[in-house]
Amino acid sequence: MKPLGRGMFDVYALALPRGHGFGERLPREAWQSDDGKACAIVTRHAEDGSIGLIVMRRRTDGVWAVTHDNVPQPDVATATALAEVELEVGRPPLPVPPGVQRRTALYDLQGREPSQIFRLLTARSHQNVAWLLNQLYLSLPRPDANWAADCQTENFHTRLWEAQLLASFREQGLLVTQPAESPDFRIENRRDGVAWVEAVTANPQERFEPVNARPSFQPEEPADLFFGAAALRFAKTLGSKLQRGYADMPHVAGMPFAIALADFHAPASMMWSREALLGYLYGMSAHVIEIDSERIAIAGEASHLRGASGFPAGLFCNDAHAELSAVIFTNACTLGKFNRLAISAGAPDHGLRYVRYGKFFDRRPGALDGIKFSLDVTSDEYRGLWPQGYEPWCAELEVFHNPFARHPLPEALLPEATHWVDVDGELICRSHYATNILWSGTLIQNQTDDIPSYDGVPAYLESVARRRRAGEAEPKAPDLECP
Repeated sequence: MKPLGRGMFDVYALALPRGHGFGERLPREAWQSDDGKACAIVTRHAEDGSIGLIVMRRRTDGVWAVTHDNVPQPDVATATALAEVELEVGRPPLPVPPGVQRRTALYDLQGREPSQIFRLLTARSHQNVAWLLNQLYLSLPRPDANWAADCQTENFHTRLWEAQLLASFREQGLLVTQPAESPDFRIENRRDGVAWVEAVTANPQERFEPVNARPSFQPEEPADLFFGAAALRFAKTLGSKLQRGYADMPHVAGMPFAIALADFHAPASMMWSREALLGYLYGMSAHVIEIDSERIAIAGEASHLRGASGFPAGLFCNDAHAELSAVIFTNACTLGKFNRLAISAGAPDHGLRYVRYGKFFDRRPGALDGIKFSLDVTSDEYRGLWPQGYEPWCAELEVFHNPFARHPLPEALLPEATHWVDVDGELICRSHYATNILWSGTLIQNQTDDIPSYDGVPAYLESVARRRRAGEAEPKAPDLECP
């Protein structure tokens, strides 16, 4: 058997019902079998020091099954010896239990024509995305029977978002189950905090091919940014879910209900559309003006979104939708996110370099812009941005709370997310991580290329385009899914 590093251990642990939530029995050492089909974790109780052993083995369909669930051991040496026995190579995979649906292999197209974005996962530059997405698919408690087919074809982003949500929840130690057809997830912490979450994606009015699509650009006028087309797309997406009455279902009634939203309504729109969500939910905007050579931020309000529809703004400005406790959002449900997390956690880079560029949130008083950065995701500087030593799933996860919610979503239920809450009529933001990124993009480079500075990124993109036109070998293009 061979030791499991922190990053890879944390990926495999996402298959456990509570993910990284080990409670008082903390992981001490972990190994995997030489064939990768089993892993073992020695735990030590934080108070009494007692030793336990967790063993996970793959089923015939690839799903992890727990065969030893913190089985008490007299000491670490005994636990290690038992782990060696359990992780011997050659043991057959476990059968799928009777009455449990066999997980369809994600790579098995069964005669289907895959989408271009799914086909992209076979490229050298995106093999880590394929591996990580498959790990999360196999970790879902009870995915839809058509999950694999959807992922392979037109609904790739919907399934990508569900996989990322599972990882984000279990990274925070939540018990994640799928006991009903809908909503998608039931989440629970060790203090009996419970909520239901329905996942949804904001999709384009007309489908487009996301691979190498020309990015959309942020509207120039603040009113268009906060209350324009993107806000209307969010309004219609959330409205369609609210009409289904999830909060009134017998198994949901009386508990917090949230909608988890990811944006795919235009190419790379998630680089700038977060402000549109703020505009729709709270009817607020912000822009910068210059007075006597000093730049000042000015807040604005609106009661309706722009355009002929006259759609109301301010979903959370009254109690008309008190059944919705919160909206969970990310601007980083991308292939770039999966690539960065896998590689910063220790996955092989396949001879390529992955560079994240963008702007950090500037916490200095009066700051009106972000701090530019451009970093190799395997660098100590990048990994050191987070206490885990690699990029976490929750780094960009935000929760927008409804101040009029009938059943408020406790902040403690999602402790590692950024929370937007109303305090005495003022909307404030509480962040878990010291590092917050306003927006970013991910470049995939040859190792021989120089890492561009933030200001050098446009020139680098142009050079990539020239190489692509010349038919040079991989990487053919940067990963333009952002951030």
